[in-house]
Amino acid sequence: MSPPPDTAAPSTAPPAAQPAAGPDSGRNASADAPAVAPPLGARARFLSLLDEALATGAWQQLVFSRPQRAEPGLQRVSARPVLLKGEPVMSFVHRHRTRDLTRNLSLAEGRALATTLLDGAFGNAHLWVDGAEHQLTLGRRGEGHLVRHARAEAAPAGPEAGQGQGPETGGGGGRPPTGAHLAHDRPKQRALDASRPFLPALGVTTASGEVIPAMARKWKQINRFVEIVGAALANSTLAGRSALRVVDFGAGRGYLTFALHDWLRNGAHPQAEVIGVELRADLVAEGERHIERLGLQGLRMVQGEIGRFALPAVDVMIALHACDTATDDALHAAVQAGAPLIVSSPCCHKQLRAQLLSPHPLQPVFRHGIHAEQQAEMLTDSLRALLLEARGYDTQVFEFVSLEHTRKNKMILASRRARPDPAAQAAALRQVDELKAFFGIREQRLHTLLAATA
Repeated sequence: MSPPPDTAAPSTAPPAAQPAAGPDSGRNASADAPAVAPPLGARARFLSLLDEALATGAWQQLVFSRPQRAEPGLQRVSARPVLLKGEPVMSFVHRHRTRDLTRNLSLAEGRALATTLLDGAFGNAHLWVDGAEHQLTLGRRGEGHLVRHARAEAAPAGPEAGQGQGPETGGGGGRPPTGAHLAHDRPKQRALDASRPFLPALGVTTASGEVIPAMARKWKQINRFVEIVGAALANSTLAGRSALRVVDFGAGRGYLTFALHDWLRNGAHPQAEVIGVELRADLVAEGERHIERLGLQGLRMVQGEIGRFALPAVDVMIALHACDTATDDALHAAVQAGAPLIVSSPCCHKQLRAQLLSPHPLQPVFRHGIHAEQQAEMLTDSLRALLLEARGYDTQVFEFVSLEHTRKNKMILASRRARPDPAAQAAALRQVDELKAFFGIREQRLHTLLAATA
């Protein structure tokens, strides 16, 4: 009998070593007849294809999905080709429920890891090479199924057909991510240059400008933030101004504060002044030390509390992850200071949760705590957007960064209109009153603050 299909390996015996195993072994077999190697199983064929792709450099991406006996919490493993110091390596990402771990391995180490991952840890594997996708499906009893797709456009037929969710969700077939090509060493275009001096000072990159793996998410978040602010400035009344005053409430360690300052001063706004406001004195002192050591002009870190900080005349107000009603305090301060651009990422929507009624059609929905929490978040930020519109701003509410990076991923972006629109402002205020009445909301802090300073 032939070996199981996914454990068979290519024969290394010389041509006349032994007759082929099989039901007729020993009958009518010539002693001089060459041995016939058993057919490779699906798993072995997949690994052989991987060997060939690694040797030629034709591989684009490798993905292991459908965990079976993987370590707890591990959902997916992917690898892509990169160049480190001119040498090709395999960059593996181990995706867990709450975190991602990145490892850069040599081709030999990566090949060994691939073998291990196919020893029961995962049931599916995908290999993209130039012009084709190879999908391996392994059953729990060891049987295997290997399918080749010329253009990697469809999920394979077979045991997993109908479950093809794509590699990004851990299911069946699909296309590799855009840009996963042999020219894998081309740097992705980012708003910031990884060689900027403030990045190693804050622990985001090494001294040579390589992003520290543990800071990869923060690096993406920083660039995304700068991209958003840059686009908003270009489409606002602030476009073309070399001098800007920016206040960043809740600056923390200053990742985004330093990044925005660097981008503004080295771009279209060379006279920008950025002030990071942070409550914790140790973080303020740390930021000031970085500023002094790097010799940065137009950047300050000051100690202050949102709601009690005397906001000067400001062009851009930023408040990221200000907890609960602290976001309302920041938005109110920005409106009072006449900020043309407001960038806010709220969190901890607690104020409305206790007030939220369950109008009859929604009672079955809100009896689930998570739904009530999500509704409080949507309602709070919708009211905030409407209240800003009632004060002459155009607003957008959108996803700041992917949920895989942070749960606090919603952003409210408000740009003051060049010309007031009294009818639109009045309509927004009416919608605020209607929403509050429908959900039984007695008090929302931004509404109260704006009403008191109307």
